[in-house]
Amino acid sequence: MGRSRKPSEFAIEALIKASGWSAVVFVLLIFLFLLREGLPTFAEVKLGSLFGLRWYPIEGHFGLVPLVWGSIIVTLGAALIAVPLGVAAALFIAEVAPRWLRELLKPLVEVLAGLPSVVLGFLGVIALAPLVRTSLGVPTGLTTLTGSILLALMALPTIVSVAEDALDAVPKSFRVGSLALGATRWQTIWRTTLPAARSGVLTATMLGIGRAIGETMAVMMVTGNAPQLLLAPRALWSPSRSMTATIAAEMGEVAKGSTHYHVLFTVGLVLFLISFGVNIAASSMLFKSRGGGGRMLS
Repeated sequence: MGRSRKPSEFAIEALIKASGWSAVVFVLLIFLFLLREGLPTFAEVKLGSLFGLRWYPIEGHFGLVPLVWGSIIVTLGAALIAVPLGVAAALFIAEVAPRWLRELLKPLVEVLAGLPSVVLGFLGVIALAPLVRTSLGVPTGLTTLTGSILLALMALPTIVSVAEDALDAVPKSFRVGSLALGATRWQTIWRTTLPAARSGVLTATMLGIGRAIGETMAVMMVTGNAPQLLLAPRALWSPSRSMTATIAAEMGEVAKGSTHYHVLFTVGLVLFLISFGVNIAASSMLFKSRGGGGRMLS
């Protein structure tokens, strides 16, 4: 006969289940709230205006394209900087650094992930923006490139931490087997360890991108906040405005229930769907990574 369970065990189990489901419920409630406040936009604003290239709410121009493009170009720039640096740093910590240095760097990287974004934004305004302005000879340092560099610095701890965990999870027998076959240490890292941790590294990349695209305060402080559609590379040297910065800058000034108010919630809805897609992709890669690991070890 099985041992009867105590009431406290049922209570703890119910509390854990409720905590898990509450996260799902909160996400659904946020989505429903965005739908309720954002859907009236499609009755009040023509689709042609929403897909327009001009964001100037005072004159009734609600083109979302410059805002979406601003978020995309800033995030892509951050990814191009952060991903190679993050993966290289993770490889150094996991495969090259001595144990005492690894024990020092790993907690330090995780602490950097907790720095408030407004502090990094302030550093970007007083240090990074003047450096970009003088180095590139542009009229202002508040550009898309400045935002990308700052976002890359913010995404780096996430990429390094998750990628280092994935590299550390690769079985030691893989490295020993590669070295036993005559491969050098660098060949073992590049052709054995890194491919074996590929899914985890991709997950780290997606999480870093998700961190970058959802950032608000730092982006608003250093990108110049000019909603315009410019193609790369000119877009990198010019000011831009992201979706998050638009919501943060304008939501406090609009009249509740106005068209501008509903359009800002539509911007939030678009941002929610993009972030949700990035997180789903990262979770899918993580799931495949765990399944692949199980098959490798079996």
